[in-house]
Amino acid sequence: MKINRILSALTAAAIFSAPVTVRAQAAAAAPPAGPEVGQVAPDFTISAVTRDGNARDITLASLRGQTVVLAFFPRVRTSGCTTQMQSYRDKYAELFMGGKKVTLLAISTDNSADQQAWAKEAGFPNMFGSDIGGKVGALYGAYMAPNNMDMRYLYVIGPDGKVTYTAKPFKQMVDAAYTDLGAAVAKSAGRK
Repeated sequence: MKINRILSALTAAAIFSAPVTVRAQAAAAAPPAGPEVGQVAPDFTISAVTRDGNARDITLASLRGQTVVLAFFPRVRTSGCTTQMQSYRDKYAELFMGGKKVTLLAISTDNSADQQAWAKEAGFPNMFGSDIGGKVGALYGAYMAPNNMDMRYLYVIGPDGKVTYTAKPFKQMVDAAYTDLGAAVAKSAGRK
């Protein structure tokens, strides 16, 4: 009788602990959430385009010495992404010091032609990076493979190549998100 109770207790413990083990293994298998503040930002090469149609491959390392803002976003021409990019455009001088020693690189899994057409039509002053396949997004924890798109993550990288600020996710509909971003860029660029 006592042995039956012990066996029943052990069986129950094994059954109830199994989901915890599975959850712990799933969490361990989850992709990294990207670099954190103070860490060196992973280098990458990406095809970048401007509204004027200027296209080139750039590396993060080639932007060393200036502040870089990586703004991952899901898709061109969607409502939330349009709100985000229009806010960047309208506050470009304030948030990104008019591009003086600050580079804003907006990254999505869209192709360069779609990004360039959207940038031209809307007058976006920044570069767009085409992350087809999500290789760069994966380095920064932003890529969602099942949807083949990047999440709305934002990183500010200082002139020394270290991450100085993150927003995961960046809340494009909240005014304070832009205030915080502007303060982070100014601090990273040495202007307070």
